[in-house]
Amino acid sequence: MGNFLFKRLFVKKTIRILVLGRYDAGKTTTLHALNLGDVRTTIPTVGYMSETLNFKNLEISTWDIGGREKIRPLLRHYYASTHGLVFVLDSSDREGFDQTLKELFVVVKEEELRNIPVLVLANKQDISGAMKPESVVREIQNEQSMRDTRWMVFGVSAVDQTEHRLFEAFDWLTNEITVNERRSAASKMLHEDNRDCNNNNGDKRTKHNT
Repeated sequence: MGNFLFKRLFVKKTIRILVLGRYDAGKTTTLHALNLGDVRTTIPTVGYMSETLNFKNLEISTWDIGGREKIRPLLRHYYASTHGLVFVLDSSDREGFDQTLKELFVVVKEEELRNIPVLVLANKQDISGAMKPESVVREIQNEQSMRDTRWMVFGVSAVDQTEHRLFEAFDWLTNEITVNERRSAASKMLHEDNRDCNNNNGDKRTKHNT
């Protein structure tokens, strides 16, 4: 039973990550900068792009959703079956910073995205005057809607090939998703075992009464 449980919890699987952020925040550049093995564009079109990334023992299906105004009402169509959220913000855009965070806070309240880890990438750290990750953390931790969410902020530069924080960031996210999936699988198996046990006990009582 132990070996069977171990295999079921640790098999390679595909996870779905949603990548959001305002227009020109660097979402697509971030995905390309990861360069995680076989990166192939599967649905090139206006408004969104899907790519598959191989990272450790996971196959990541990413949905890079455009940040333009006309795209945002369609976002809910991509929420279902999402394992993790990556929110990319432009750290150099101080004027639009408050509005960007408001969009993040609205998204995390969506029912389909509850209980999933949120990775916030404070992108464009290479630009002079960019907000530091610590400043972003202070703003987020004061938001009520984020208090029941597992989140982490990483300062990154998608255009800097010597910057390794991007890999650390995705390492954190995939680890959080893996833990989530293991807990979910273990809970499901326990539920099934309890149900089978109750059914067996019910059958025994029925036979005894007859």
